[in-house]
Amino acid sequence: MKTKIRIILATAALSVAGAASAQASLLNASYDVAREFYKDYNAAFVAHYKKTTGKDVKIDQAHGGSSAQARAVAEGLDADVVTMNTSTDIDFLAEKGVVAKDWNKKFPNNAAPTTSTMLFLVRNGNPKGIKDWDDLIKPGVQVVVVNPKTGGNGRYAYLAAWGYAKKKGASDAQAAEFVSKLYKNVPVLARGGRDATTAFLQRNIGDALITFESEVVSINNEFGAGKVDAIHPSISIVAENPVAVVERTVAKKGTADVAKAYLDWLYSEEAQEIAAKHAMRPRSQTVLKKHIAVFKPIQLFTVQELFGSLGEAQKVHFNDGGQFDKIYTVGK
Repeated sequence: MKTKIRIILATAALSVAGAASAQASLLNASYDVAREFYKDYNAAFVAHYKKTTGKDVKIDQAHGGSSAQARAVAEGLDADVVTMNTSTDIDFLAEKGVVAKDWNKKFPNNAAPTTSTMLFLVRNGNPKGIKDWDDLIKPGVQVVVVNPKTGGNGRYAYLAAWGYAKKKGASDAQAAEFVSKLYKNVPVLARGGRDATTAFLQRNIGDALITFESEVVSINNEFGAGKVDAIHPSISIVAENPVAVVERTVAKKGTADVAKAYLDWLYSEEAQEIAAKHAMRPRSQTVLKKHIAVFKPIQLFTVQELFGSLGEAQKVHFNDGGQFDKIYTVGK
């Protein structure tokens, strides 16, 4: 009898272990500012996946500066998907053979289900009267910004400032001078978007924070509404938030189908609504129109319009010895 019980218990234990191992598990390596969005999205996707397939899935998150995350994945972090804020970070992984070469054709809209733009967060009441990019280069104004070497947030901030000058009629030399003045007002470069927010709000550094539009909602949720005012500049940049399946990992783990389903569902109306709730600009025009009060009209320009591509901008501005190094070295 005891032997029978032992056999039954052993069989039950194997069944539980089998069920546990059958549950798919995904790791999403993402950028700092997206953490609250993916917390909500993951819960909704898990419910959707269970309802449509009858299967359970577990989603884990890893957040950091976008470029730092890309390097971690390249060096062996077993992420099944990457959800970044600049295409150059996914191009870097494509060059390493970690994601597909044609990753940006695997999903709609250049594999970018949402976009954002750069705006300014200032202290409540806007004591320095900051309204546009020109105000950030004034003497006595301190600006918190992400290091463009470590985060897409920082690259977009830099390109937005450069693009503003160009759109106002500046030559390349004048744009370089404008951006140089801006970085002279930067006391310290943050590693990623969340690091920048922490410096601004918890360490009380700076008069303005340049960051993604979506960070306003995160700050209100985390620190309470009324701590900052959001300033929409007259001109800013379109920042695409691209996604890709990490082919290396899904081949090893057998998670290709669920990883694709996870990224596909980002384009669903339900997911686009979650994005809008977190002030990430939805691709769905229906959802966008419903939230027009959040997404205030700004004169937006694309990277392609002024810089050719993010890859070209990377070579000219952000690679070692590029324009940013010249500006920041001079600035310091």
